[in-house]
This record gives sequence, C-alpha cells and structure tokens, in this order.
Amino acid sequence: MSSTHDPAPATPRRRLSRAQRNRQLLDAAWRLIRMEGTEALALGRLAEKAGVTKPVVYDHFGTRAGLLAALYREYDANQTSLMTAALQAGEATLASRAAVIASAYVQCVLSQGREIPGVIAALAGSPELDKIKREYETAFMQACREALSPFAPARKIASAGLWAMLGAAEALSYAAATGAISAAQAQDELFETIVAMVARNA
Repeated sequence: MSSTHDPAPATPRRRLSRAQRNRQLLDAAWRLIRMEGTEALALGRLAEKAGVTKPVVYDHFGTRAGLLAALYREYDANQTSLMTAALQAGEATLASRAAVIASAYVQCVLSQGREIPGVIAALAGSPELDKIKREYETAFMQACREALSPFAPARKIASAGLWAMLGAAEALSYAAATGAISAAQAQDELFETIVAMVARNA
C-alpha cells in the first residue's frame, strides 16, 4: 500500500530545441564572463553554469574558440541590426548619420557591459579568431563608407580614415563601459570624430 509520504513523480523536463539550447548557452556564457571574466570561459565551466553535460556544450561550439566566435558574431549582429535600422529611419544628412553610427556603436558595447572587451581581447589572441574580427570590422567600415561618402567633398572615404574612426569608436566605447567617461561623452566625441573624418576626405 502506498504511503501518503511517497514523493510525487518528477515532472519531466521540457526538451529544448537546438536553437533554444543555443540561446540558453550563449546567455549563460555572457553571464559567466560578467561574473568571472573571460579567463573563466571554458566549455566545461559553461556546462556547469548552464546545468547541462559537457557533450551538449561541445556539440554546439566545438572548442573555446568556437564559443568566442559565436559570442562575437552575436555582438556584431546586434550592432549591425541597430545601426541599419537607425540609418534607414534617420535623415539623409551628415549630422544624422554620424549621430546614428556613434550612438549605435557605443550603445551596443554598453549593452554587453564589460563582457565584450574581454571577448575581443581573447579574439586577438588567436589568428583564426582575429580573422573573424577583421572580417566583421571590414563589413562595419564598408557600411559606414556607404552611409557617409555622399557627404565627403570628394564623395568617397579613405580607408585610413575609417580605421581611425573604428579605433576611436572602440576606445571611447570601452572607456564608457568601464565608467571612465559617460556614454554621452563617448557618443559626442565619436560624433565629432566622424564628422571631422568626413570633412578631411576632400
């Protein structure tokens, strides 16, 4: 005879789809970096934090480099989506487009807090991952060139100017992310940098 103290049968856990599991793992990875730093981002540690077995994590990312690449791709996709939508909705003026680029870059970095600088630093430590980063940087600069070229005196933007703009964007955004300057200061300074860069392309 069954006792009234017998435990109730466990409710079966809902199985996540591959996309849902991937989302769960990426969210856990961002949290892990936020709490413990990029150095702690090992696949085994991620499995522990996400409450899954190691093979699940290895199936999704393969290696630590694969996980870092996935995190960077997500960051870049968010940045690209934000900037593209804002450019399409904004006015076709230099001031509007410079403001959109400055705001999108800074806000996307701030949305990841202090995590993304660590991810980017880790990417730079691997030739394979640095190549991925450079490809996304090139795509970002091309989007900026297309948005800004109509306002340059020569109707084109030199690559050197775009690299300088990107360097300023990274430095200012990370300064804002660490609290060295405010987000408004970062955006204002980047805006002025972009406008000056366009004006120099005579």
